[in-house]
Amino acid sequence: MNDSSPENITYEQLSELVELIKQIHGFDFQDYSPASLKRRVTRIMQLQKLNLFDLRTLLTNDHDYFESFLIEVTVNVTEMFRDPQFYQSVALNIIPYLRSYQRIKVWNAGCSTGEELYSFAILFSEENLYDRCFFYGTDINSEVLDYARNGIYDPQKMKQYAENYTKTGVKHTLSDYYTAKYDAVVINHSLKKNVLFSVHNLASDGVFNEFQVISCRNVLIYFNPELQKKVIELFYNSLANFGFLCLGSKETLRSAELGRFKVIDKKNNIYQKIA
Repeated sequence: MNDSSPENITYEQLSELVELIKQIHGFDFQDYSPASLKRRVTRIMQLQKLNLFDLRTLLTNDHDYFESFLIEVTVNVTEMFRDPQFYQSVALNIIPYLRSYQRIKVWNAGCSTGEELYSFAILFSEENLYDRCFFYGTDINSEVLDYARNGIYDPQKMKQYAENYTKTGVKHTLSDYYTAKYDAVVINHSLKKNVLFSVHNLASDGVFNEFQVISCRNVLIYFNPELQKKVIELFYNSLANFGFLCLGSKETLRSAELGRFKVIDKKNNIYQKIA
């Protein structure tokens, strides 16, 4: 086995790869967690039977390959109503507070293929708030955003999603919100009318609106501490006064950041901007 095999890629080689990508494609992985990035790049090389030289060549000369590489590196596992107790908490702790608002803006950052955003849309629809809401889904990858816009999902996955949905204690069935067509499931247009998906890079882009709710779950764990701090600052500046921030099950605010947020639900990592 030679030194450029995927099993032997070093952090130094990874750093060189990150610099190559930045120089050629303008995308900076510098602040991503090195361990996570190394693990994902290694997996790509193993699955595609590439050594480091092959990978560098493809990333240098083939823009289409870079797009597919970006998907593999950045797409996180997602599903509708993942962690049902989290959505129960949103219904209990956030939605009653927002009932008096005439306009509610929700940002799902790092939305991937859209399942979490549509989960929020369904939840707010259940509470008769959908028509007052606008949902923004952002990701760094345009290809997964196309998938999210289409709202077309695998029927086999919908079985798991329906189980998650039922565990939230909601009033309807998940099938009320989609149409089954042959070998696919399509989210109803009524759920898409107040939804916008667009490209946004948490590592480099800034504030683009003011939100009552920001949900960014299971994304920060892939960033190093410096970038995590930068992104939390971005979210703070993007929240309206007393707006809510929702993080993933393994993500919490540091003590220094808690001075500007009130802990609403420690278990489900829901916070409210207070200063």
